[in-house]
Amino acid sequence: MSGEVYVVDRVITKPGCAKRFVDAYLAEYAPGARQRGMTLCHVLVSPPIWFDDQVNTITVTWSLPSPQAWWEMTWQGRPDPTVAQWWADVGPLIHDRSRGVAATAEDVDGLCDV
Repeated sequence: MSGEVYVVDRVITKPGCAKRFVDAYLAEYAPGARQRGMTLCHVLVSPPIWFDDQVNTITVTWSLPSPQAWWEMTWQGRPDPTVAQWWADVGPLIHDRSRGVAATAEDVDGLCDV
């Protein structure tokens, strides 16, 4: 089955922590994500300013070439204690976070036909 799958990490940082979070994410989390087959698409900062006294929302989009690749990445990442430990270590920088999975609208019908 084909159809690109996107993984979207949305992180609301604590006030003044956005730049440190992005730096840590790119330096420490991203290499392992790439090893799990993910391709970095975007790192978006909203609003587009490094606040010292307000929160920022960081939206990171990754792609994988297929649902199978997404499952393989998931099977590698979920049981890996270093992934959970990394998120625990950056916890003091984060107010809230979520992860979603998506596809383009034109791919959804094909992805549903399993």
